[in-house]
Amino acid sequence: MKRSLVWFKTDLRLDDNETLIKAITESDEIIPVYCIDDANFKTTEFGFKKTGSFKTQFLIESLIDLNKNLRSRGSGLIILNGKPHEEIIKIAKEYNVSKVFAKREVAFEEIETEAAVEKELFKHHIVLETFTTSTLYHAKDLPFAINKIPDVFTDFRKKVEKETSIRAAFNKPEKIKSPKLPDTEFPNLKNLCLQDIKPDHRMAFDFIGGETNAIKRLNYYLWESNCIKEYKNTRNEMIGADYSSKLSPWLALGCISARRIYDEVKKYEKERLPNESTYWLIFELIWRDYFRFMMKKYKNKFFTLSGIKTDKITVNELNPDVLEKWINGKTGSDFIDANMRELKNTGYISNRGRQNVASYLCNDLKLDWRLGAAYFEEMLIDYDVCSNWGNWAYIAGVGNDPRENRYFNIEKQADTYDHDGKYRNLWLNN
Repeated sequence: MKRSLVWFKTDLRLDDNETLIKAITESDEIIPVYCIDDANFKTTEFGFKKTGSFKTQFLIESLIDLNKNLRSRGSGLIILNGKPHEEIIKIAKEYNVSKVFAKREVAFEEIETEAAVEKELFKHHIVLETFTTSTLYHAKDLPFAINKIPDVFTDFRKKVEKETSIRAAFNKPEKIKSPKLPDTEFPNLKNLCLQDIKPDHRMAFDFIGGETNAIKRLNYYLWESNCIKEYKNTRNEMIGADYSSKLSPWLALGCISARRIYDEVKKYEKERLPNESTYWLIFELIWRDYFRFMMKKYKNKFFTLSGIKTDKITVNELNPDVLEKWINGKTGSDFIDANMRELKNTGYISNRGRQNVASYLCNDLKLDWRLGAAYFEEMLIDYDVCSNWGNWAYIAGVGNDPRENRYFNIEKQADTYDHDGKYRNLWLNN
């Protein structure tokens, strides 16, 4: 009897999950496991929790859905709590597994965690095998080595679009063989020392975690509502459920894959119509890939003040009162304040809002951009380490931006994207 352990991380799905498929193929039985890592709930050097209530609630919902889908196919999910390098080895020994299958990491802390687990497994002659499951383009298929990837996105995009094909997605398994697994015990916000979420009536979209809801949203956005045909025109709007796909939270936890979205968009183009909007959704997925490959290229540089640049940057000394006003939406700039209040009350703001509040912190307040990135890490329901830190470095001028000064004129932005003041009125006066 050959048993393997499948260590789920930010790949909480059955569909298009190479890690899971390979484990099933090579094993008589598999043990699906997720570890609630203590490190993900600590307070960072910037004074923020790594994981706040909105993101955690979405994670719990995603784990519940994953367990339901696994059990419908003869398996289940074991949830561990603690340090992965301690807990994974315990469960591996308990079930006498010979191999652990997992998603491959690229960010600094995640790589350290993966290495610590591998080290403990090696002591017990258990192999760790990892797979690339997060990107649209597979890293091995890129037309350049990781350390030779262009530092300008347009150069990267043009070359991969011309020379690289996208691999076929894996279908979800119909049957999964596992030994009898215990009932799954799910965490809650209270036992993770987080505050309960108070629903906000102004929130336009109710994000509920899990693969089932990810597929439901994709089908709605493409096929039921036909909203994708206007995506390029509506993507900079700020109120409503359908101005954007809203798929980012599910992508962040891997409840749906970039390849599955791509395949569905291509199917939509074939059956209905290809246009700028359908391409633009794919364009955004390529941006997501790019930040992940940049993180792989530059490693922990994305977490330093100077980012991937060689020149040091200067910032104002931290004034806690100034930072608190930014966090609480009390800066005096109504457009910034509206966005920050939406973020604080819902865990989500539009892409346009994110760029403006980031520019304001970096260029108007001249604070260390990493404070903003760390606050987003705690708050955002769709936090993705590569996209978050890559985007913040971009706005701060220490990332992959060919322009020297990415400054947003906040008043002009407000006039352009909230010309009637409806967004500001919604979050400042209700």
